[in-house]
Amino acid sequence: MSEFVVLSHGNGKTIRSNRLILSIIVFNFISYVCSGLPLAVLPGYVLNDLGLTSVFAGVMISSQYFATLLARPLAGGVADRLGAKYAVVCGFGGLMVSGSLTTLAIMLPTHLWLTLTLLLLGRLVLGASTAMISTPCCTWAIGLCGAPRAAQVMSWNGIAAYGGTAVGAPLGVLLRHSLGLASVGLCTVLFGLVFLVLALGKRPAPLVAGARLAFHRVLFAVMPNGLVLVCSSVGFGGLTAFVALYFDSLGWDHAAYCLSGFGAGFIVARLSSPGILQRYRGYSVVGGCLLVQTLGMLLIWLAPSPALAIAGGVLTGIGVSWIYPGLGVETLASTPPANRNSALSALSLFFDIAVGMAGPVMGLIASGFGYAAIFLCAALMSIGGFLVVLCLCWRSDHLGN
Repeated sequence: MSEFVVLSHGNGKTIRSNRLILSIIVFNFISYVCSGLPLAVLPGYVLNDLGLTSVFAGVMISSQYFATLLARPLAGGVADRLGAKYAVVCGFGGLMVSGSLTTLAIMLPTHLWLTLTLLLLGRLVLGASTAMISTPCCTWAIGLCGAPRAAQVMSWNGIAAYGGTAVGAPLGVLLRHSLGLASVGLCTVLFGLVFLVLALGKRPAPLVAGARLAFHRVLFAVMPNGLVLVCSSVGFGGLTAFVALYFDSLGWDHAAYCLSGFGAGFIVARLSSPGILQRYRGYSVVGGCLLVQTLGMLLIWLAPSPALAIAGGVLTGIGVSWIYPGLGVETLASTPPANRNSALSALSLFFDIAVGMAGPVMGLIASGFGYAAIFLCAALMSIGGFLVVLCLCWRSDHLGN
């Protein structure tokens, strides 16, 4: 009987912890829904309505990720010093500003360059807001539930991120077709307001005492893992920025479902293997995932039909699924607790570098070699990341001996 009581108590505690994690991670999900809303509709607006080139479309999408990149140190510092809740609340305020700028750009009868400026400002604010929400959500949940739940929190936080993108992209298409493109911005404002109020009502995580390292020192320590994340994330950047234009160039419909397939593959892989980082070392999991991602990108490159391209998106999502948590576990293992916000923000910064570069660089590649070449280049980058992981494994084993 006593064993049953202990087991029941343990299960009850686990359920409460899971609910607490989900109640925080939902904020990250909403932030990525807002990020996903314009992905399948904004490139076409820049090309067809504004009459600009694919390079402009790539810059418009990628500018968000450059802003996220620049805001990562700020987000990590604010969360370490003032609390993750404070950072998340600021992020939702930023979503409201971003949605307002996007709505004004589309609704006001303005000059082309003023429209572009407002759209670009909206993307920049959206990127900074995402930085203030995504990693602080992760550390907020870890702070409330304890470091032993870190792998689970990072896993669920990633599901929320890519799941939000998968929901946001087709939702943006639906909004544009039913209510017009301006409704994408208005929806962002509404989400920001509602979840700002909800975040204010949540309990903050306690601040962790300890010496705060300068961000450049944290960044340097994280750099080897960050390089692997760059090699993986270029594919995601190319997929989000150009899959709609790739489908259009081939006369295919349903480009948004390639992004949804990516998100579905990502989520299924995460949910079907929850203890993988407890059974295998982080670098081993990351290496296997990079090989799967490579196969997915090659399938998109060679796909003779939209169905197979969407299948390639699913396979790519499966490959990407455990790369960040695997690298995150390896990163946290060598980081003092007082600097975990900065460490995860620094790791995420490399994701932003990759996705931010992917837009203009892949746009130039598409201009010279066609949109299909984007996905071949992404596959080659994934192979490069796999080789870096092999070096990191060798270094880890060598130092351990």
